[in-house]
Amino acid sequence: MKTIIINASPRKNWNTAQLLKETQKGVQSLEVQTEYIELYDLNFTGCHSCLACKLKNGKHPGCVWKDDLSPLIEKILKAKSLIIGTPIYFGEPTVPFRALMERLVFCTMPYEEGTYFNGRVNTGFIYTMNAPKNYYDENLKPYLTNIENLFKMALHGETCSYASCDTLQVNNYSMYDMAYFNEEHKKQVRETQFPKDIQEAFNLGVKLGKQ
Repeated sequence: MKTIIINASPRKNWNTAQLLKETQKGVQSLEVQTEYIELYDLNFTGCHSCLACKLKNGKHPGCVWKDDLSPLIEKILKAKSLIIGTPIYFGEPTVPFRALMERLVFCTMPYEEGTYFNGRVNTGFIYTMNAPKNYYDENLKPYLTNIENLFKMALHGETCSYASCDTLQVNNYSMYDMAYFNEEHKKQVRETQFPKDIQEAFNLGVKLGKQ
């Protein structure tokens, strides 16, 4: 069984991706097979509310809509664990992250007691954001915990998460309209805190690999 690692950021080589690559190394250190997926490379939408996943005597679990996301949902439901990383934009995970969540959670649960999915997939979350740590703790963490609980409800596994805060957005702030940010401060955080974030991401991968 694989650990599925999903980058829900449009940037393939920046903060979120770098941390996810470390989680992948953590999982692989335990000789667990992994698959790394760029969510922005896939062609899909949110749920179409076709209700095909709720048909009596239907084929469950999974999403039957014909696009690139349905095969990924099948992989997740067969996985040992799932790790998904997303930047936080305007206090929210990215749109592709939310579309994946919507489709995955909806297709595993009927509108009655019981579940379509009888397996167990533990899930890890990596969040990156420009916001400082205290803002995350006070304002974002409760909301993101509710999202994590939806995955827990759908996949019946444990969840864990790590947030990398006050991140460096670009290498040269003078090239952009970003006067609200202090480039010197951002680069200092990058030099002092981001290496710790890298280690925590690796540790998260080890934790999920052991479960």
